[in-house]
Amino acid sequence: MTARILCLIILILEIRGLSISFPAGKWKTLIFYTQLSNLVTAVSAALLIVLGQPYWITILRYLSTCMLVMTFLVTICVLIPMGGNPRMLLWSGNGLYHHILCPVLSTASYILAENHAGRNLIWLPAVITLVYGLILLFLNGKRRVDGPYPFFRIHNQSVMATVLWMVVLFAAVIVISAVVWALSK
Repeated sequence: MTARILCLIILILEIRGLSISFPAGKWKTLIFYTQLSNLVTAVSAALLIVLGQPYWITILRYLSTCMLVMTFLVTICVLIPMGGNPRMLLWSGNGLYHHILCPVLSTASYILAENHAGRNLIWLPAVITLVYGLILLFLNGKRRVDGPYPFFRIHNQSVMATVLWMVVLFAAVIVISAVVWALSK
């Protein structure tokens, strides 16, 4: 019951954040990992509320939680230090919902109140994030997209910088997945 209540709160916060994001950027908003991770979280929270916690929803909640932690940490540790506006990224608009409230609440809900995915799924958030990253690198290489994050702007940095960014981000999501799994044991 606690998991359903927390997921209801998460869903309300996600709807609010997404209602700010989508009118501004329409479908182009979906090139952002932040928006994708929050959309997956909204869907997984809604499914948990309606269907309870069959294992496939547990997996989706684990995936979305790891993606949100990645979103939170990239915002705090990469985007803000690279010159992003903390007020805008963390405390206003969809940033408050998508970079702070939903990641914190979803992580707490998954770890403290929900069923947990098995250790064999630690790779899942990393694979999904890698697929996202490779698609964005390809689109940036073809100049179909600019960014949306500095580390994807391959025409503005060396090949070595791009490779290093991808290795660091891939390693980060693996560590995040392992830590979320370990905390929820």
